[in-house]
Amino acid sequence: MSDFPQVLMNGIPFKRESLNENGFEEAVVTGILDATPDIQKAIYHGKLHDFVNTLEWLMEQDHVLPRLNSRILSPPAKSLDFTTNIDGNIFNEPDTFKLLGSKDMSSIINENMKYISRKDELLQGVTMWIVCDLETVKGRELMYSAMKHLKHSHHMRMGIVFNPSLDSGSDYLITKAVYTAFQTLSNNLAKLFITKLVKEENVQELKAGTKTIEDLEVNGMDMGAYKKALEKQTTDFIKVHRAFVETALGWQKEARGVIANGKVLGPFDDNEVFLQDDFDLLEKRIYQQGGKQIKEELVKLGIDGRKGSDLVMTISSLLTAGKGSSSERKQVSYSADQHSAIHIPADPSSPTYTVEAILDPLSQDAQKLSAILLALREVVNMDIKIFMNSRDKLSEMPLKLYYRYVLEPEITFKVDGSFSAGPYAKFTDLPQKSLLTLAMKPPDSWLVEAVKAPYDLDNILLEEVESGITAEFDLEYLLLEGHCSDSSSGQPPRGLQFTLGTNTTKAMVDTIVMANLGYFQLKANPGAWLLKLRDGRSKELYDITSHEYTDTPPGSDDVVVVINDFNSKIIRVKVAKKPDKMNEELLKDEDDDKSLWDSISSTISGDKKEEDPDKTLNIFSVASGHMYERLMRIMMLSVLKHTKSHVKFWFLKNYLSPSFKDFIPKMAKEYGFEYELVQYKWPRWLNQQQEKQRIMWGYKILFLDVLFPLDVKKFIFVDADQIVRTDLQELHDLDLGGAPYGYTPFCDSRKEMDGFRFWKSGYWASHLGNRKYHISALYVVDLKKFRRIAAGDRLRGQYQGLSQDPNSLSNLDQDLPNNMIHQVKIKSLPQDWLWCETWCNDQSKATAKTIDLCNNPQTKEPKLKAALRIAPEWKEYDYEIKVLWDKVYGTNTRSQIEYEPPQIDTEKIGSRLKDEL
Repeated sequence: MSDFPQVLMNGIPFKRESLNENGFEEAVVTGILDATPDIQKAIYHGKLHDFVNTLEWLMEQDHVLPRLNSRILSPPAKSLDFTTNIDGNIFNEPDTFKLLGSKDMSSIINENMKYISRKDELLQGVTMWIVCDLETVKGRELMYSAMKHLKHSHHMRMGIVFNPSLDSGSDYLITKAVYTAFQTLSNNLAKLFITKLVKEENVQELKAGTKTIEDLEVNGMDMGAYKKALEKQTTDFIKVHRAFVETALGWQKEARGVIANGKVLGPFDDNEVFLQDDFDLLEKRIYQQGGKQIKEELVKLGIDGRKGSDLVMTISSLLTAGKGSSSERKQVSYSADQHSAIHIPADPSSPTYTVEAILDPLSQDAQKLSAILLALREVVNMDIKIFMNSRDKLSEMPLKLYYRYVLEPEITFKVDGSFSAGPYAKFTDLPQKSLLTLAMKPPDSWLVEAVKAPYDLDNILLEEVESGITAEFDLEYLLLEGHCSDSSSGQPPRGLQFTLGTNTTKAMVDTIVMANLGYFQLKANPGAWLLKLRDGRSKELYDITSHEYTDTPPGSDDVVVVINDFNSKIIRVKVAKKPDKMNEELLKDEDDDKSLWDSISSTISGDKKEEDPDKTLNIFSVASGHMYERLMRIMMLSVLKHTKSHVKFWFLKNYLSPSFKDFIPKMAKEYGFEYELVQYKWPRWLNQQQEKQRIMWGYKILFLDVLFPLDVKKFIFVDADQIVRTDLQELHDLDLGGAPYGYTPFCDSRKEMDGFRFWKSGYWASHLGNRKYHISALYVVDLKKFRRIAAGDRLRGQYQGLSQDPNSLSNLDQDLPNNMIHQVKIKSLPQDWLWCETWCNDQSKATAKTIDLCNNPQTKEPKLKAALRIAPEWKEYDYEIKVLWDKVYGTNTRSQIEYEPPQIDTEKIGSRLKDEL
């Protein structure tokens, strides 16, 4: 191995581009995350346990190689093609052979190649051709190493391509002797005799005359017949082999190398040594990269022996031909297009682009690619061939969505010359009785929101709609993403704060740096922005020392980032501690005036005096769909009815409907509360959930440290389907005993539900021990503590490992914090803080401080029906909000309720909105 430095993780070498200060940490984290699922599966299946040496187990895995050699591990620069059908007898006509092309030469050499192997005439998964000059010491050393490897090889057959210099004065003693042995001796005799022939001390004695060919005879060999064949041997085979090396391989005389299943390794450098261990590595790698699988398929077809081994080599070479080369042109050949291919011809009257697409028709990539091809066809003249590469076995339907890729071939205008409304997606002939959801799948760097959607986009039932569904979406922000590291240690400066602003507005958005890859993200719009360290402890301790992929003009001390296109903008920033602050920590445990969190002002600009956080009751909730938004408005009203504290609601903006976002300001003015819509883009490096419900669960727990502005110290999460019966200020003020958050345990008083309490047995019982399994419908978070102990970083790290298995984290927002209870402490709240009829008995309802309308796995009762039955005050809250809604929008939703109207004073509702109404 000549390339240094090298880093191996579990026996697997890192790529060269990762071995620098910018990419190393990311490579380590990626390697750990890739390895975790395999280790988990091994533990689950009992292959890895306390009595197994983990290191030895890792080193025995098939993908772990016993040796490093960049010549072997790098993609081959060239592969041979053996598919030409040509007369093999041309091998005996050197002058004719020289006139052929490389493909014809390769096929003829293959047809005439003689092989030796460990056992006779078995189907071999690896074919190696040793290219060398046996008249040189280095050539013989290469062949001798190959022969030693062959003695214990289980999957390889070996041939030789002779590459001597065509010197008329040479007798080619060793070359002819080895070639004759290949041609005339049986497999076992040839192995033994050739090993003696290429052993260096024997060659020197042959040349010195102290030994003869007869002295190398092996038991069972007919030396007389062999010598007669040797004496008749001409140099024609040498001329043919040398022509092949020069034309097909492009190598000089005496060059050395190996061709393994058609993959060309070489020519070797003059001082390059290829030992027996290197042959071991090469065989293992080639066998794993297709040789094994192809061999197994041929065995099923009953093909073995020389024919089977030739097929393995030919197919393997074709599958890897051009691998690692991005510039080589390829042509897909096919016999017919009646069933598995689609041909869309081009206009023959003008120049044509040929586009060939190979895709699985039942995949999301195919849905996107089809739209791209159709749009491109409108722009340029294209001859399109689409080849269907379908999976032969499916356990379930892989596509569960109707997809339209919004891409217009050109800008469109109205009749008056103005721009049209823009590109759109149109769906027709959709099922009428299925419940559908309409959503966007924008690029990673886009934050998109629905701005006009009169219908519930989460619950579309087309049989109830007269004229279809329309919705409008806006691109609200473009993300600026980055990775930050300490220039001295290379580690992410966890908790470091950045702001993004302009010359006039110093700080418009802020964020903190995660320990996970030093990642941070900030919302931006097109234009020039200034990235700065936030005033306070971050700026006191650190300076920005360097940055990459920014747009800072020469000589400027500012970090300028220009958002000038719709593609991702990812920067790298390095910071360093100031010389007089080297011994100070960014995150302090003590609560003094100089600590990180207490130094943050209540406004983004820092101009106003910080408000006492205890005076504001921060309530966080998430909802999607009109029904859950209805429940959430009722939850909000129940909170407001029971507290005298100033309340500020925080809502995840990503999934709120336009109608909710329009109504919430009116409701805020009427009831005197504050609100803020927060959003965060799921980082591309963090394993993405696919189902909408699971994505929302992830937002409830994975991004709490970065979702809120840095001046928020504490918040309470309340599920949308919850009714509050007490002052939540009491929960806000509760001592969490040093824990970053507090959850209510699941009730266990309703005994008839014992069979559904999954946490009472199996993994959860052993993992939790005597601890409770907690429910995520209501929890309080001390963000100050949460950020200080890097709880978010820990949760994301654990999530990344567990989420690789789709069967883990069934209830993501609950399972993750409960699984991390040993690393991130949970304060168990008193049971009265959350009552749920499914799990709690009727007697405990009298002291319940909140009621959660959780699902019942036995009855599957609808939420609204359960609300009317369980909580009498629910309908009063619901009716009061409907009255306000009707006064705001001039509607009559009160006539559509599922209950008798309660007796409430409707005249007072909307009194604060009289001027607007």
